[in-house]
Amino acid sequence: MTAPGGISPQETVERALAAARPGGCVVIADETSSANLRWAGNTLTTNGVSRSRQLTVVAISRDGRDTRAGVVSRAGVRADQIEDVVRAAGKAAAESSPAEDAQPLLAPGDGGRAGTGQIAWDDPVAGTGIGVFGSFSAALGAAFDAAGAAGQRLYGFAEHSVTSTFVGTSAGLRLRHDQPAGTLEINAKSADLARSAWAGQGTRDFTDVDVGALHADLARRLEWAKRRVDLPPGRYETVLPPAAVADLLIYLYWSAGARDALDGRTVFSKPGGGTRVGERLSGLPLTLRSDPAPPAAPGLGCAPFVIAHASTRTSSVFDNGLALQPTDWISRGELAALIQTRHSAGLTGLGATPAIGNLMLDGGGTASLDEMIAGTGRGLLLTCLWYIREVDPQTLLLTGLTRDGIYLVESGEVTAAVNNFRFNESPVGMLARTAEVGATRPALSREWGDYFTRTAMPPLRVEGFNMSSVSQAS
Repeated sequence: MTAPGGISPQETVERALAAARPGGCVVIADETSSANLRWAGNTLTTNGVSRSRQLTVVAISRDGRDTRAGVVSRAGVRADQIEDVVRAAGKAAAESSPAEDAQPLLAPGDGGRAGTGQIAWDDPVAGTGIGVFGSFSAALGAAFDAAGAAGQRLYGFAEHSVTSTFVGTSAGLRLRHDQPAGTLEINAKSADLARSAWAGQGTRDFTDVDVGALHADLARRLEWAKRRVDLPPGRYETVLPPAAVADLLIYLYWSAGARDALDGRTVFSKPGGGTRVGERLSGLPLTLRSDPAPPAAPGLGCAPFVIAHASTRTSSVFDNGLALQPTDWISRGELAALIQTRHSAGLTGLGATPAIGNLMLDGGGTASLDEMIAGTGRGLLLTCLWYIREVDPQTLLLTGLTRDGIYLVESGEVTAAVNNFRFNESPVGMLARTAEVGATRPALSREWGDYFTRTAMPPLRVEGFNMSSVSQAS
């Protein structure tokens, strides 16, 4: 796949760097192809493919002790427009304030490397297409037939994309990463649409998707919902499946910026100054970590170096190309690291630990979700959460709603569906009240799956999960 004007993304990077003025420059070229299927009422409705391109130029201006950066990102840039983007970035740099996060640009010996098995810088971009759904589509058709025979209706979508990212700096760094990403979400509904169940999965290529098993689990949940019990708000022992755990811990991860913690803004701020790194958050040996190439979960692999299209409080354009290492954010229950740029690391005195594109929680448990249900005397079983919003950053108190199935468990069996609730809960407080951890498995967050697809979580048993009010949402 070549850029408009007949040039490749690699050549786009080189032309942009050649057009840059002295002072420094970072160029990021992203090439994305995507394919999707959608279905409703046991029938495929639409499918499509698309391609997109984006060029980001970070121009750096150095004037004495001051360093300024200007960033311009544009889509669909033609070959004859590359210099225009570079000039616009230079103008933005000249007009900006000094960059607080300024650092030397990374050279080839300083930056990261392409991941094991990655294709070379000069190899062409392959992309994706409808063919990625070949075996999946056949299995989906069989699920439609089975659902129809059982008086059920299936709704949902499958999406797959491949993004090739090329990073070049005027210091000579050249790095490439090709990232496949897929998501599947299925809703099963009863014929009268009164009962609903959801399942989702992240995948690299759809070869690991078992549609029959997903449908069987959905059908079981619809059976559970044939009986309904209304419950009042309150604090309940609650079993959270991996998807619901991902809903909450992704937000915790996004909130774990070292700079905000150092400034006293978040739950990770230490009273009186500093951060809470080193403090215990859970009595259980919970480890929350990220790893660009997790050996036990190769399907969760992500970019092994920093790709930063803009500077924020948790990222820096000056860190582009910085190698990413396996990082424990929480280690055996203790806060071990926060998201740091090279700049914020200098402020906190801690190591630079940039954000990484996956997240895994492990507590050493071996129980499946069904086994944890069987060990519940009386409590609630969630499916997923939605409409999650932050209430108080100082405690990371979140609010949101339950969705597509919340069930009553009595004497180790699911006995009924219950009404939906609004919850008020802090994921940090939740970890402190976690009583049991199951086996970690790949999971897709219902709330954040459009933005963060690579997670692995265990089911958790939480004491006193706060269902603050009854919700009329369905």
